[in-house]
Amino acid sequence: MRVLVVGATGTLGHRLCLEWAERFECFGTGREPVAAPVADLLAGVTLIDGVSAERPESLGTAFQRARPEVVVNCIGAVKQAEAGQQAVPAIRINSLFPHELAALCGEQSARMVHISTDCVFSGNRGNYNEDDVPDATDIYGRSKLLGEVAGDGLLTLRTSLIGRELRGTLGLLEWLISNRGGSVRGFERAVFSGFTTRALAAELAFLIEEHPELDGIWHLAAEPIDKLSLLTKLNDALELGIEIVPDEDVVIDRSLDSSRLGHITGRRPPAWDDMVSELAADETPYEEIRRELAHR
Repeated sequence: MRVLVVGATGTLGHRLCLEWAERFECFGTGREPVAAPVADLLAGVTLIDGVSAERPESLGTAFQRARPEVVVNCIGAVKQAEAGQQAVPAIRINSLFPHELAALCGEQSARMVHISTDCVFSGNRGNYNEDDVPDATDIYGRSKLLGEVAGDGLLTLRTSLIGRELRGTLGLLEWLISNRGGSVRGFERAVFSGFTTRALAAELAFLIEEHPELDGIWHLAAEPIDKLSLLTKLNDALELGIEIVPDEDVVIDRSLDSSRLGHITGRRPPAWDDMVSELAADETPYEEIRRELAHR
């Protein structure tokens, strides 16, 4: 199966490419030519540069080369980044681009899988299902909501994730690793129900292969876990030597209920202990790659 990952150097995109290189005929897009360590890492993937969410017309070349049967959109202005909090780039990247990509997928008879977020909800209640009305009030959450696609051949998955990054420390995991040997706060009343990127890659591959008819908007979630417990598991598994100070000040629960999807697929999400163990055992040379990219 020919699969095109749009946004192949981001936190999720590069992991999908890495995991899928032998499973699918995999193509990935990036804004610029990738540096040598990333090209080596993704040697089993056909990389197509010059593709940007701010220039949707740039997708044409990627579609001509890849001729994809499935397109997975991993491009997004994330909440932790400045662009995710500014109206113009957030709306351009998170709201408009997915619909432009969906239109092109329709023209090319390609199935589209779009990655949305639990942040379309405020987090005031938790355990949100697909019938709950998204109530985010911030620019990021509302921009992601506007970008959700549904219809024939269009699948939007609301989910969340942690994983290694090729650059920067925007996400929870790289932030934690950057504090090796130090001290951080662990929010015991902040609840998360996402996946590691490696586990999410497996979930997405399963849906692509086994449920080609699935479309619309669905929740894809693991068991809820509070951030204190999650950080503690990661700290222990990765042997980071961090002092994690319990903190009750932040109260937010964006956990998702994915029982509806589980009923359709018969699949149970992996346990957090298993996902963290798998993450700790990963031999991908991230530290070496990150050091080399930091000097470019």
